[in-house]
Amino acid sequence: LTLCSFSFSHQTPKGSCLEAVKTAIDAGYRHIDGAFVYFNEHEVGQAIREKIAEGKIKREDIFYCGKLWNTCHPPELVRPTLEKTLKILQLDYVDLYIIELPMAFKPGDALYPKDENGKFIYHETDLCATWEALEACKDAGLAKSIGVSNFNRRQLEMIMNKPGLKYKPVSNQVECHPYFTQPKLLEFCRQHDIVIVGYSPLGTSRDESWVNVSSPPLLKDPVLNAIGKKYNKTAAQIALRFNVQRGVVVIPKSFNPQRIRENFQIFDFSLTEKEMKEIEALNKNVRYVELLM
Repeated sequence: LTLCSFSFSHQTPKGSCLEAVKTAIDAGYRHIDGAFVYFNEHEVGQAIREKIAEGKIKREDIFYCGKLWNTCHPPELVRPTLEKTLKILQLDYVDLYIIELPMAFKPGDALYPKDENGKFIYHETDLCATWEALEACKDAGLAKSIGVSNFNRRQLEMIMNKPGLKYKPVSNQVECHPYFTQPKLLEFCRQHDIVIVGYSPLGTSRDESWVNVSSPPLLKDPVLNAIGKKYNKTAAQIALRFNVQRGVVVIPKSFNPQRIRENFQIFDFSLTEKEMKEIEALNKNVRYVELLM
């Protein structure tokens, strides 16, 4: 996996995603993290195709990750859902297709199905059956690799110990940053050759509708800023470098062209062992993204 990548969470103004992806590709990003529920895969696909047409990249240079949403867990829905994503992207395959969450909503047209009391309508899910449908997508050449997201150790083990397992998950995408370092999960995944992809590697926005704002903003952290001064880097660059150095893939989200380029400039320095330990010690074991659903 490319160590620097690009993530789109939540909906974005029309056209801004297209320009952001083109800026990112020009800056050197090759791993693009997307999802059907971000409602911008058409713009991502267009940006990739435009850059291929310009001769800037080839399709095989790009590592695109797509995600299976919670309403599409029944095995018979998996392939049609991925095919729909490929049609929107206008690509022949995704490089990685992952189960976005280890829980399911009621299948249907509503992405967030709710009852008359405004409560989510859940759906019993057999993760092993969903996984088998992902394996079939890989066999059909629609996804080069398959993985998961927001899975804990127990859920990973359920897949890995499944009778007749054909392909194990190559990656697990979870929240990971200096305030939430995931030491146990990281160690478990290392032992099993599963790559951790860290979302919200810079912390998150302060939107109380989906963010736990009890933790202070990560990028104001004095330790990250002090280390940044030493290397003439920002706190964001230090936070990204920290994860990359411990083998975690980072997917920072930005639509600001300057910050997109800045987030990529983390390969010209290394943190010392002492600095890595200082940053590890910042762990509060508290999530910003609580996924209360």
